[in-house]
Amino acid sequence: MYFADNSKLPGRSRAEAAADAEFLSRRQAIALGASGLFLAGCSPAKPAAQPPPANTIASLFGQSPFYVAHRGSGDNWPEHTMRAYSQSAAQGAPALEVSVNATRDGVLVCHHDKDALRSTGQDRQIAELNYAELSGLRVDARAWLGPATALEPIPKLTDVLDRYAASHVIFIEDKQGTNTSRLLDIMDSYPASTDHFVWKQAAPALQVGAAQKRGYKTWGYFGASEMPRLEELASRFDYLGAYHALDDAAIHKVVDYGKPVICWEVHTRALRDRVTALGVQGLMCSNIPYVMSSGAADTRDRFATGTRSAGDLPWTTEQGWDVQPRIDAGSASVVLDRSQISSYRPGSMAPIQREIHTLRFEMCWPSELPSDLLHAGVAFGQEDDTPYRVLVPSAVGGYHLVIRPNGELILHRRDPGDPAGTRLNTISTAPVRAGEWMQFKIDVSPPSIRFSRLDGAGWSGVTMDRKYRGGYFSLCKNYQDPVPVQFRNLSVT
Repeated sequence: MYFADNSKLPGRSRAEAAADAEFLSRRQAIALGASGLFLAGCSPAKPAAQPPPANTIASLFGQSPFYVAHRGSGDNWPEHTMRAYSQSAAQGAPALEVSVNATRDGVLVCHHDKDALRSTGQDRQIAELNYAELSGLRVDARAWLGPATALEPIPKLTDVLDRYAASHVIFIEDKQGTNTSRLLDIMDSYPASTDHFVWKQAAPALQVGAAQKRGYKTWGYFGASEMPRLEELASRFDYLGAYHALDDAAIHKVVDYGKPVICWEVHTRALRDRVTALGVQGLMCSNIPYVMSSGAADTRDRFATGTRSAGDLPWTTEQGWDVQPRIDAGSASVVLDRSQISSYRPGSMAPIQREIHTLRFEMCWPSELPSDLLHAGVAFGQEDDTPYRVLVPSAVGGYHLVIRPNGELILHRRDPGDPAGTRLNTISTAPVRAGEWMQFKIDVSPPSIRFSRLDGAGWSGVTMDRKYRGGYFSLCKNYQDPVPVQFRNLSVT
């Protein structure tokens, strides 16, 4: 007797019926494929579009350097979200880094912290939330990426792996340290899983043996606190990690151990170049579209969009989202309003590669003026995107145009390691008024640098100093007073 619904066959379990249904669906697919081949013989067929080759651990480590999207490239998109992973993949990242936490009801999700406070503003432990509760939270990266950044859901691990396990290498870490068996079981359920998954953990963590028994390659990472145990722990792993803040000697020590080394987390091109010169092969990168490229993406700022352009960064990423200058889409400006001496480098517009070029910008103290002894301005002519601040010895040389509230403009040259700089020229212009925009341009040519204020009598000064002609620049707030300073209409011609 034929039964249209196999679940109604006598003695059939639901599991057996489901297996039969899957078998039948596969037979139908094969039959359809065969009929397609028959039809293809009767009429000309267009060549099928070939998908891009899958990234595997072997192909990844065959590159030097290679890139891994750290947290899905959190300098560009809300970290550990489907949007971050998909955008990183679209930008060409061959590998993704995924952190895993489990909810109270056992759902594994992609999330770095054990609590939700930093990413969502809700002070709750992931392990204390059911997935139904967690799914209502949103990753809010507006403080880091700009006010127009969309709020994104926290994705299930299986949703991310379903999309990328076959096409990308995935570095995966159990952040809670209690989900090892379940996480490995999920990894095992994907085809060719040992070709695509790398088990990731802090070097002293204990789960590495379980991952190796399942056949997975492992990556153990070393920061300053783990470095004294390098000789003891490094032998446990296939690949080693070196934290970006380690000095050259420490990174050399990790590289000299003789295993492939990945540096995390890489935000700048200068760091990329520094660690690869030390022998690092892999870059776990938070700024994928910028660090994977070498040229300028724009010639004008994009503050009006309300989102931070790839490559635009504050002077530090160590102090968290609180140091990010505020992007004000309404006035199409960026506001340096933190109490620290700070800077913001528009990497999206750098490097400037023309020998003869003009850098234009507008600057304003929007609400009040600092004292006449304090100043803000623009540093330029730097060879790379090393972070820059005044009163701190810089690793890269360049020039700094200082603007004081009394209207005085001073051009300094700052050599590497010199916190004060050398005064090259000073001019007097009209005193500054709070809330009024000033217009400036800096004309650079091989023999000279001319700096001008344009919102008045047309004041200008010149120097014949030729020492620095690099293509990177920074917007600077050179005082600890909380009085904000604002910049807009940056352009390079």
